[in-house]
Amino acid sequence: MKVIVETSARHIHVTQEVLETLYGAGAALTKKKDLSQPGQFACAEKVTVVGPKGELTMSILGPFRKETQVEVSLTDARKIGIAAPIRESGDIIGTPGCKLVGPKGECEIECGVIAAKRHIHLTPEEADEFGLKDKQIVSVEVDAGTGRKLTFGDVVVRVRSDFAPAMHIDTDEANAAAISGVVEGIIIP
Repeated sequence: MKVIVETSARHIHVTQEVLETLYGAGAALTKKKDLSQPGQFACAEKVTVVGPKGELTMSILGPFRKETQVEVSLTDARKIGIAAPIRESGDIIGTPGCKLVGPKGECEIECGVIAAKRHIHLTPEEADEFGLKDKQIVSVEVDAGTGRKLTFGDVVVRVRSDFAPAMHIDTDEANAAAISGVVEGIIIP
């Protein structure tokens, strides 16, 4: 059971309202490049995320979301002074907030800063083929051929018909396994 392992760098998902606050009335997302997940894309627009100890500039990912969410590595979180919990994407209730700064304005979000829990995207058909279920926790062994073979535990399986098969880890996790580019991992149920 192999899956492609991709590194997901720090990024932000925004609502239309937040984008307009940061970029001006009527602002739209400008697609820079498509991402591996169908319908997801990196935008030309960037946002400065400000915490008590520092700030980071990060790209916006589209399309718009129902809630604004900032995804950072734990190293990023420490740099800006925010105790980001490890959560699944979208699970932002009770998480810390931050200040967002754009070229035409700024705003405070009350919550939404997380370190994304490592996860695997699968379609229902792929999950059935692997004998896996939505929200199941698995491990994934990764050997990038760099002498830093690593088994990631606590990987959540996310199943949805509009997903493409891929595991996502953050930059801290990729660095721990000396991953550069895309590699394959072996799923261990």
